[in-house]
Amino acid sequence: MALLTARPKGTTTDDTRSRVGETVAEVRGHHRSFGSTHVLRGADLTVRRGEFVALLGRSGSGKSTLLRSLAGLDPSPRDEVAVTGRTSVAFQEPRLLPWRSVRRNVELALLNTVRDGSRAEKVRGALAEVSLTEKTDVWPGSLSGGQAQRVSLARALVSEPDLMLLDEPFSALDALTRIEMHALVTQLWERHQPAILLVTHDVDEALALADRVLVLDEGRIAREWRVEVRRTSRSPEHHEIAQLREEVLGALGVTQNPSHHRETGAA
Repeated sequence: MALLTARPKGTTTDDTRSRVGETVAEVRGHHRSFGSTHVLRGADLTVRRGEFVALLGRSGSGKSTLLRSLAGLDPSPRDEVAVTGRTSVAFQEPRLLPWRSVRRNVELALLNTVRDGSRAEKVRGALAEVSLTEKTDVWPGSLSGGQAQRVSLARALVSEPDLMLLDEPFSALDALTRIEMHALVTQLWERHQPAILLVTHDVDEALALADRVLVLDEGRIAREWRVEVRRTSRSPEHHEIAQLREEVLGALGVTQNPSHHRETGAA
């Protein structure tokens, strides 16, 4: 799969297309505790190549803990957590090193896997994908919040991941920038077809982006919905989206006044 090879929007390589549907991450009976606090209690999850999955849950439900297990950032038994291929992560904070240029921040993802001579081309391709070619040599401190997250996405993409893990990467952005980032992530996903697992508190964000929406509760995946509505039609007023929103909020223990439908977008 050549994630950063230029090609028409919305197309994939033959190799990528043939592998869509393969399991890239599988969690079975996963337990995770911190001292006497049990965060995950036998969690089960399967993510397949080409899927866009959103994971919701109340604060402290274990969403980020599960993501860290999948990313290999926390030790997990092999019989409980298995990931095939390369994994990348984009966090809520861009986590850019201020003493390295944009180009060199993106290059960090390649230091242990790609020879020096090939890195520059891959980094240029990644930055072009997120429309930041002109920012290649600037310092992170000169970037807007949205631009910094674009760099974070480029760094996540440049390693050609099979599984992208997004840990609330848009929550700190203003509303208009979030809309732009949603469109960008959707375009990148449609073009390259990795598996994406998005951790979010925002129900509307989950319903706008994902194929499947999951709710984590009491350390397990408690509910799951498939979003069949075409992405271009997923407005909050669409009757199926409105119904799904009500069900997801209910599963999160959130009640809302129908006359204030838009006031409770996150749990």
